[in-house]
Amino acid sequence: MTNLSASPPAGQRGPADHNMREQIIAAADEHFSHYGYGKTTVSDLAREIGFSKAYIYKFFDSKQAIGEAICNKCLFAISDAVEESIVGGKSATEKLRSVFKTILDLSTQLFFNDRKLYDIASHATAEKWPSTEAYCDRIEAIIARIVVEGRETGEFERKTPVDEVASAIMYVLEPFMHPVMLQYNLDAVPEGATQVVNLVLRSLAP
Repeated sequence: MTNLSASPPAGQRGPADHNMREQIIAAADEHFSHYGYGKTTVSDLAREIGFSKAYIYKFFDSKQAIGEAICNKCLFAISDAVEESIVGGKSATEKLRSVFKTILDLSTQLFFNDRKLYDIASHATAEKWPSTEAYCDRIEAIIARIVVEGRETGEFERKTPVDEVASAIMYVLEPFMHPVMLQYNLDAVPEGATQVVNLVLRSLAP
């Protein structure tokens, strides 16, 4: 499992801390909010920002790379919040519930209160951008740690391989993580998520 890192997303060029990079990202973020990610081209961004396409390509090798920078920041914030939510948890059971609740709450808030993020996230998940893959890997790694802890405390069964358990939990989490799937499951939350995590916990019982 590969943890999500704070390194620049794929496709970025030039010095990572260059202030022009942040200006391009901020301008793109604003442009996407008005016109949508899918309908925006690098030429559109260049005209909006007042830079040439060639200048933008000094920092990003594609429109996707700019979207990755925005997406990576948001997904990193969610996974950080998941990590924080389990700190101080009294049991593995409580921590697993926190993972589900935090992902559901923040995904709903980010993806549907900000349509540009939903648009970018939809493209990212459909096209399997590295940022979304890394995000899923980090969440799966967190779940695996919780499963191991639950086994050590006697809360969870010990027969099934840990990686298989973590992978299976990711499958049932997907409707609450994937922006397109979540869009069609909004009527089922939070009750549906609670029912799912209850079922998962029953399946993990020794």
